[in-house]
Amino acid sequence: MSNPILDSSNHHSNPLDKEFENSIRPKEMDAFAGQPQLIENLSIFIKAAKMRGEALDHILFHGPPGLGKTTLSRIVANEMGVQIKETSGPVIEKPSDLAGLLTSWKQMMFCLLMRYTV
Repeated sequence: MSNPILDSSNHHSNPLDKEFENSIRPKEMDAFAGQPQLIENLSIFIKAAKMRGEALDHILFHGPPGLGKTTLSRIVANEMGVQIKETSGPVIEKPSDLAGLLTSWKQMMFCLLMRYTV
């Protein structure tokens, strides 16, 4: 039996809910609460990439829902000054699906691939 609160199939069914949720998420590293060591490391990674004039190296945020993976991904994209493209793992059923997504994204774009397991 699945938990309806964790069920992502009807997540953001109301555009007003999505807009509200996005408005309360922090947009900068300094506004993110918790995980100080992670924030310090990410800040160093971002600063180094900007100094080199390069895209940020790969980052993988992993964990159960509610830990801030999406928020941190959006913060990193904002700090790097790039767009973010979000998708969910279940959308990618075969390798060609992933290839299609990656080739459609611009260089220097920060990408977030997420999979929720319920």
